[in-house]
Amino acid sequence: MNKVYSVGQVNAHIRGIFEQDFALSNISISGEISNCTYHRSGHIYFTLKDENSQLSCVMFAGDRRGGLGFSMKNGDKVVVTGSVEVYIRDGKYQLYAKKIELQGAGLLYERFLALKKELEEMGMFAPEYKQPIPQYVKRLGIVTAPTGAAVRDIQNISLRRNPYIQLILYPALVQGEGAAPSIVRGIETLDAAGVDCIIVGRGGGSIEDLWAFNEEAVARAIFDCRTPVISAVGHETDTTIADFVADLRAPTPSAAAELAVCDIREILKRYDAYREKMTSDMRRVIDLKEWQYKTKLEKIRALRPSNLIREKRLRLDTLEDRLRERSGRILEENRRRWNTAYTALYEGSHRKLENEKHRLELLIGRMDGASPIRKLRQGFSYVETGEGKNVSSVAAVTVGESLKIRVTDGTIRTEITGIEEEERVTGG
Repeated sequence: MNKVYSVGQVNAHIRGIFEQDFALSNISISGEISNCTYHRSGHIYFTLKDENSQLSCVMFAGDRRGGLGFSMKNGDKVVVTGSVEVYIRDGKYQLYAKKIELQGAGLLYERFLALKKELEEMGMFAPEYKQPIPQYVKRLGIVTAPTGAAVRDIQNISLRRNPYIQLILYPALVQGEGAAPSIVRGIETLDAAGVDCIIVGRGGGSIEDLWAFNEEAVARAIFDCRTPVISAVGHETDTTIADFVADLRAPTPSAAAELAVCDIREILKRYDAYREKMTSDMRRVIDLKEWQYKTKLEKIRALRPSNLIREKRLRLDTLEDRLRERSGRILEENRRRWNTAYTALYEGSHRKLENEKHRLELLIGRMDGASPIRKLRQGFSYVETGEGKNVSSVAAVTVGESLKIRVTDGTIRTEITGIEEEERVTGG
């Protein structure tokens, strides 16, 4: 009797056979996408088919970032690279996709769009990172093929616009295998050489021919370059990743040369115009300063000390004569006024003095009549207390108090031994 196996054992055995087949472990299969489903986990489930057969496929979320550069949909013609393995649980074999690419030019274009979107999200196209192109470039670096129309156009236009410019060419591969690393080395070499500006470009062509300028390495080399970079790839309708990253895009290599190299003839014309304007301005300034000089010179001459002294002396003589004349008139007038006033004052003072003298004599007579001394001479005396108060009543003194009695020829000091008060006789 034959040995009996479980279903899992059979599926595991079949998976082992698949794993031992080297061709199935890393295989690329072309076909059309159908039944494409984006799972919320990030995995993509789809069917790869042709006119005769179909194959179940899955791409895990971890493989999408590096293996899928476009938005896959039903009907896309693709090439899927991965391994064919058996899923033991369902007993089905399927293709585990590691990389999915569009077939032909469509594949390259999808890669172009995916890289453009990625670099744009990283900010490598942002205007704030763009460096200005120097206005006067003396040393121009060129990264392109050493033969071909592009380098000849750049040389002819640059030297025609400025015969004194120094052109430094880095002969790079611009198409095919190794082109991108060659372009990167050219940018880095010229950046280190200290040129003023770098033109990176080539002539036009298909998307396959221009693909080196769509590589991420070239884009990063342009972005990291300290020297301003002008991209000049293809004709006006061709656009590459390098155009978006560069500091300035030129539609053609010829246009790049015109943007990078200033036209020395225009500079000379501007120089002549500036020189004429400066000469005219300086002539006007000189004329103005000359007129100002002459005007100030006349003022200086007019303000010369000798002229001022002469003028002041004449004015002083005039003022002196005028002062002398006016002083004489004032002096004479004051003399007359003084004489008149003196006479009137003298006469009035004399009359007043006589009147006052007469009035004084009358007052002297009155005072002499009321003088206490005169009363004393007539036999009267004047009594006062020791403190000098007049005694006019017995009530003002007391027994034992000292008194002063003034008479004509002196003072008598006495003491009260008794007081006799007389009765007053009042009229009826």
